[in-house]
Amino acid sequence: MKIMTLPCDGIGPEIMAATLEVVGAANRRFDLGITFQEEESGFTSLRNHGITLREEVLDRARTEFEGVILGTQSHMDYPPVAEGGRNVSAGFRIGLDLYANVRPARSRSFIPNKAPDMDLVIMREATEGFYPDRNMFKGVGEMMPDPDMALSVRKITRHGSMRICREAFKLAMQRRKKVAAIHKANSFLMTDGLFLECFRIVAKDFPEVETEELIVDAFAALLVRKPETYDVVVATNFYGDILSDLASELSGSLGLAGSINANAETGLCCAQAQHGSAPDIAGQNIANPTSLILSAAMMLTWFGERRGDSKLMHAGQAIADAVDAVIDDPAKRTRDLGGAVNTDTFGRFVAETVSSRAQAA
Repeated sequence: MKIMTLPCDGIGPEIMAATLEVVGAANRRFDLGITFQEEESGFTSLRNHGITLREEVLDRARTEFEGVILGTQSHMDYPPVAEGGRNVSAGFRIGLDLYANVRPARSRSFIPNKAPDMDLVIMREATEGFYPDRNMFKGVGEMMPDPDMALSVRKITRHGSMRICREAFKLAMQRRKKVAAIHKANSFLMTDGLFLECFRIVAKDFPEVETEELIVDAFAALLVRKPETYDVVVATNFYGDILSDLASELSGSLGLAGSINANAETGLCCAQAQHGSAPDIAGQNIANPTSLILSAAMMLTWFGERRGDSKLMHAGQAIADAVDAVIDDPAKRTRDLGGAVNTDTFGRFVAETVSSRAQAA
C-alpha cells in the first residue's frame, strides 16, 4: 500500500512526524507493507512552485497512491486563488471526489468532558453545500455585485445527498442502527428539502435502522442536552462542519477528534486532523498530534473493512487503543490536556505502546 503524506502548514510537519512514527510502528508490527512518500503542499509548495497544491500532486494521489495523510493548512493566510492560494483540503476533496467526511466524537471517562456518554459519528457531505470553492464547475460561488453587497450560492444535489445518506445508513448498520438527518428545511425549502427527500428514499432500503429528522438549531441544543441519544448523524457540508466541532469539544477536545475523507466507490481515502494549523505554536514541539494519529488509524480501519483485511483492521484498532492507553496516564499527556509532554515524545509513547501491546493478526 502506497500512502502520500503532505505535512502542509503550521503544526502540520510536527504532528505528521509523530503520526508517521505511530503508523510506522503498526506497519512493522502487523507487516502491512505500507510505503510512504512525501509531497509538498501549502506554503512550501507556494514558495517552490507558485501554488499551494499542484494539479500533478492530485493526479498522482488519484492514480499512484491508495491513501493520503494530509497535514494542517493555513488557508486563511494564503494569497488569492489567482495568485496560487488554492485551498489544499478542498482541492483533495473535490479533486479525488472524497465526498464522505467521517467525524466520530467519543467521550473518554479519563478525560474531562461535558458529555460523558457521547459516542456518535457525524457523516458530513464534503464536496458541495455552502462552500464557494466547491459548488461551481468554474469560478466560485460567491460574488459582490457592488462594494456593499455580497452573495453566496449553495449547491445541494440529488447525487451528493443520496450517496452520503447511503454511507450513513451503512455505518449505522455496523453500530446502533440509528440515523439522524440534520436540516433546515423549514427555511431552505428546496435545498434542504431535496436532502431530506434523498434521506427518506435511502431509508427505505434500511428498514432495520431507526431514523429521525432534526432542524439544525434544535439539534445543536439537543447535542448539548442529551448527546447519548445519537448514533450516526448525517448532514450537508456546512452543518456537518460546525456540528462535528461542537461534538468533539463536548466529548473532550477537538484535539482528540479523528477524521477521514473517503469515496466508497473509488476506494480512495484521506486522513486529516479535524483541527486547524495553530500557527501560533508552530515549530515549538508542543502540539497534540492525537487527531492526526487517530485519523490515520481510521484510514487503516476503513481500508481493512473494505478489503476484508484483518491485519489492517487490527492495526487501526491497535493505534486507537494505544492512544487511549497513553492519554489515560496524566504524566504522558500533552499540554492542551494538562500534561507537559512534547509532540514527538507523545508520538513515541503511542508508537511504543503499539509495538508492545498490539497482537498480530
